[in-house]
Amino acid sequence: MPKEKRADLRGKVLKLPDLVAYQDGTVASRMIINNRSGSITLFSFDEDEGLSEHTAPYDAVVTILDGECEVWLDGETYQMSAGETIIFPANAPHALSAVTRFKMSLTMIRGS
Repeated sequence: MPKEKRADLRGKVLKLPDLVAYQDGTVASRMIINNRSGSITLFSFDEDEGLSEHTAPYDAVVTILDGECEVWLDGETYQMSAGETIIFPANAPHALSAVTRFKMSLTMIRGS
């Protein structure tokens, strides 16, 4: 699927892993929804890349779309692979690191 603008994705059947490409030596992202209620962003991570520990003020739902990663959430470690989902509660410290190249969907749910 060629790179389409965010608004052009509405009303179409999408294959989320196809909407963000791997890039050597880095993390790439693509926001596909962003509004007052929340956002959905797709990420691709090259092998050995990751996100350092941080917190977010909102609940976050992460679904692995391709590959494998290691996730740290509030002192616990999880091995995750394609098709698995984890929910990061608001303000809980979390981080992730690529075991292999991997892609994920991040859904941020803003509080009311």
